[in-house]
Amino acid sequence: MRALLPEPSNNVSDEQLLERYNSAQRPFVRFNFVSSIDGSAQADGLSAKLGSKGDQRIFALLRRLADVIVVGAGTVRAEGYEGDLVSAEDREWRTRNGLSAHPALALISAGLHLDPSAEIFIQSPVPVIVFTTVEVTDEQRESYGHGVELIQVSEGEGGCDPKEVVDHLTQRGLGFVHCEGGPHIFGQFMAAGMVDSACLSYSPVVVAGNGMRIAAHARQTFQRFSLNHLFEEESMLFCDYRIGQ
Repeated sequence: MRALLPEPSNNVSDEQLLERYNSAQRPFVRFNFVSSIDGSAQADGLSAKLGSKGDQRIFALLRRLADVIVVGAGTVRAEGYEGDLVSAEDREWRTRNGLSAHPALALISAGLHLDPSAEIFIQSPVPVIVFTTVEVTDEQRESYGHGVELIQVSEGEGGCDPKEVVDHLTQRGLGFVHCEGGPHIFGQFMAAGMVDSACLSYSPVVVAGNGMRIAAHARQTFQRFSLNHLFEEESMLFCDYRIGQ
């Protein structure tokens, strides 16, 4: 992998990538997506076919930096998220750098349409936080078990209020928020002005069809970001756009 901006260099190391993708700002809300040239976030209904080894490398390093991984219920149902979300090497790096071995895991499910017996709850190495807009009953809390914390937040535009979600996480010391989708969650956070970093991997393919864009929202939002850095490998581009820079 080579760096193109801000300073060109070849054979970029993991430490160089981590330095560029890191941020001292708190809270710091990042979203990560892969996209085709024509703007699709999916091929055959999933994001995996758009990726590459370089994309997988960036994906893992972004998780390595995070205090908490946030994902929407739809993405969980489509792509899993069972078990460890970081490797042994990642966990060793995190503990060496003063972080918990495994980032916290938070799910956003406005209607609480997640099966309490889903593997993500059974196999998660850390307690799972679930944000919802429904009034949670004692019976529901009991059905999810002690390893799952259900938190009711206000309803925003189309789902859980993003600011309340971020405020709850920041108050727990989870200020580096790494979100992995889906497009509806990204659209809601964008509309609320709660995105600091948009990391995009541009795959050199055109898929056409009806694949969803990386952001989906009923209301158009127009926010300008600046390119923090740009990497390239095998014609795939890796961008980190940040707001307010």
